[in-house]
Amino acid sequence: SVAGTRRIQFAEDWADGVSRLTLPQVSHATPVQPIKGPRVIPIKVGLLNPNGDEVVPTLMLEMTQKKQSFRFEGLASRPIPSILRGFSAPVVLDRKTALEERAFLLAHDTDAFNKWEAGSALAKDVMAEMILKGTGPSRVWTDALAAVALDESLDPAFRALCLQLPGEDDMAQTIHAMGRVPDPARIHAARREMAGALAIRLGEGLRRLYDALDDGLPFTPSAAQAGRRALRLAALALLTRRDGGKQAARAFAEARSMTEEIGALSALLEIGLGEAELAAFAARWGDDRNVMDKWFALQITRAAPDAAVPLTQTLTGHPDFDWKTPNRFRAVIGSLAANHAGFHHRSGAGYRLLADWLIRLDPLNPQTAARMSTAFETWPRYDAARRKLVKRELQRMLAVPDLSADLREMVERLMAAG
Repeated sequence: SVAGTRRIQFAEDWADGVSRLTLPQVSHATPVQPIKGPRVIPIKVGLLNPNGDEVVPTLMLEMTQKKQSFRFEGLASRPIPSILRGFSAPVVLDRKTALEERAFLLAHDTDAFNKWEAGSALAKDVMAEMILKGTGPSRVWTDALAAVALDESLDPAFRALCLQLPGEDDMAQTIHAMGRVPDPARIHAARREMAGALAIRLGEGLRRLYDALDDGLPFTPSAAQAGRRALRLAALALLTRRDGGKQAARAFAEARSMTEEIGALSALLEIGLGEAELAAFAARWGDDRNVMDKWFALQITRAAPDAAVPLTQTLTGHPDFDWKTPNRFRAVIGSLAANHAGFHHRSGAGYRLLADWLIRLDPLNPQTAARMSTAFETWPRYDAARRKLVKRELQRMLAVPDLSADLREMVERLMAAG
């Protein structure tokens, strides 16, 4: 009934063993609703002491006013608050925190959502610093994430999720939201450097983690086994950066499921290896179209930025590339758009290749062509040179005499957005 998403701001006062949390709720005016009163907002909160112990277990604070304060008394030291545990309300929490506090919550918070949220925000902050200021990976981040990765009391699936670094397109949007122009090449380089630093920090712990997660049992689709597989493959991806792909090659040869094969193959492709494994995978799964879609897509999404467009062009000449089949078209051409640094290569070759194929596909399947044109929708956030290259391709598509109404509408929207 009320437009917009509520924002919860946060302030903390500490004195004489009392922590006071002040939480105003903010909702900006919209044309139909210029004035918006307070709403009931449930906010789960816990407090941790500097040693990581939980001194105030999770409790529910009920906001009913525009601004409220909550007091916690009898504390021996200033606590670190864990706010909005379990994502208890669909609101945005506006809270500026230092890297050290986010690292502390990643390492010690007992709430899974806030633990992951702290880690995700921390990784973005570290990567943004690397991209914009040329700093190195933060030891605060690697130490905190290593504590999570090697904590056997945590669910394996959760640990695997925490080990995922922010995506490159996500980082481009983050940097754009900071009022800066994202550089796809720098984002790609920073992400690889972070993964390498984490692999070094975990050291031999990666090998022990990888070996410990091998239960030797036949494949089952159970959640427990899937979680163990996810963490094992995450460890393998990092281990591959240390051993040059030796373990990944063995893992591919000994895989007991397609998931393990793809995970090992992905790790090899990330470091520029895997030619023999690609051939073996195609020989084994060549008759399964859905699996071969993964084979096509994996090569392009894992390709180095300079190689992404040439590889895509090569794969469009593959005997099994049927561009008239939507799934196969998306697996190849769509995967180029998903390779952030490759698609946004400074040469503009990715833009040209996508436009060429959209023009070709449009007479046969205008709906798919229109949907895939959304790969261009973020073009206004990049530098002037890239915007010029994208604009040229959009204008080229609009100049096609018999362009479908579907694709024309989308391209005109994209042009207007820029």
